[in-house]
Amino acid sequence: MALNATFPEISSGSLSQGRVASTNTTRRNILGVHCDFLGYEDVLETIQSWREKGERHYITVVNPHSVLLCRRDSGMRQAVARAALTLPDGIGVVVAARILGHHQAGRVTGPALMLNLCDWGRRYGFRHYFYGGAKGVADELIQRLSNQFPGMEVAGSYCPPFRELTPEEDQGAIERINAAKPDIVWIGLGAPKQEKWIADHSGQVDGAVMIGVGAAFDFHSGRIQWAPQWVRRCGLEWAWRLVREPRRLWKRNLDSPIFLMGALWQKITRFGTRKDGMETDTLHPHPVDRHGALKTAFAGDGRRGPEEREQIGS
Repeated sequence: MALNATFPEISSGSLSQGRVASTNTTRRNILGVHCDFLGYEDVLETIQSWREKGERHYITVVNPHSVLLCRRDSGMRQAVARAALTLPDGIGVVVAARILGHHQAGRVTGPALMLNLCDWGRRYGFRHYFYGGAKGVADELIQRLSNQFPGMEVAGSYCPPFRELTPEEDQGAIERINAAKPDIVWIGLGAPKQEKWIADHSGQVDGAVMIGVGAAFDFHSGRIQWAPQWVRRCGLEWAWRLVREPRRLWKRNLDSPIFLMGALWQKITRFGTRKDGMETDTLHPHPVDRHGALKTAFAGDGRRGPEEREQIGS
């Protein structure tokens, strides 16, 4: 599959810690978060490459809400910065990229990524492990995916309790995952919990990749209805979900206009771009610390506002 974007590569010196350089990746700074604009099949091939080399990495997917969480929550910010790939899930991230001049930027959503990797991964014999979701969700998810993709290899699943695990329980969960010998470990704990969990366990889980996909567990298990395809193609999943779950999602969706204001501010101030036109690693320092108008909205010192733990979906 061809790349969704054809922009110049960012110099290796600007990559965030943990990033993996790739000739198939166009990486762009969106409000201080480096997003990788590439296609679904490129992700598959990258994971296969990691698997063949015996490497272990993790992937995050972000939408406007999670990008702003990176500004407010230092743990979330560090977890996303360490990811090998950060994929643009929300349509708002694509809109922001186009505001910033990246007109061919496309999306890789968490729920669609799960379906594609479960399908295409059969050619490589990928083994999938599912960690997260409410009680019974992972089992229903596995059953539905196995019916949809005959021959898909399932390594196992575990639904942790909705509380912090004891060190013994956490170690037991890791041992259970590793004993199953997975290639892809899907994490569905909701943001920012899943990103922090993945970062904390990076290097302990033996699979080629861990991927945080949040609401994909609920969509593909049938617990929550996924938006119709025409809605997804129009980039209106956020509106579909807001109408169906207004009490839970209204506050999170307030981040969308703030996020787009930030993209406009970034364009005006050329934040994240050096004088020679190359991008910089911009999570530190923060752009708006020098300007009062948006300082509060985009402060990233981890001290402003409570941590939010709602699930992120496409």
